[in-house]
Amino acid sequence: MDDESPIIDLQSDAYFMGQALREARKAYAAGEVPCGAVVVKEGRIISRAWNQVETLKDATAHAEMLALTAAQQSVGDWRLEKCTLYVTKEPCPMCAGAIVHCRPERVVFGVSDPKGGAAGGWINLLESNPPLNHRCDVTSGVLGEECLYLLQSFFREARERKKLERGAEVAEQED
Repeated sequence: MDDESPIIDLQSDAYFMGQALREARKAYAAGEVPCGAVVVKEGRIISRAWNQVETLKDATAHAEMLALTAAQQSVGDWRLEKCTLYVTKEPCPMCAGAIVHCRPERVVFGVSDPKGGAAGGWINLLESNPPLNHRCDVTSGVLGEECLYLLQSFFREARERKKLERGAEVAEQED
């Protein structure tokens, strides 16, 4: 290994993904899809965020987007060189596009999204898209089971709520 190779400490990945999961739990508590993100530079968290699409009434308020914006403010530049983004769910195409433009070195995510993920699930904008000006190293599956459980619990509860609401509406109509 040469002196220029980054040192990847998988225990650090688990720690920082745990921090992203803390953010995802905040989203869950607020009724948002439970995704959380943190940006790390030189071993320190420089930004944290959780999904706030419903809270802010903003379709772009994904955890990654909010964390990237806060990280840019923290470093005083739009380039996030020597940074790693940790996010509980594979980034969507919108977020992946923003990630490419911000230029972090790495993206680490918990659970894959085969239907809409843009880091290898559905498409891969982060590692292998030749026309784009930047590529990120991607690590997937870090604390994946915990990330998946949180998402599944959220959507299970949402379906149950809808079912109860529909039942209440039918009961009202019958009265």
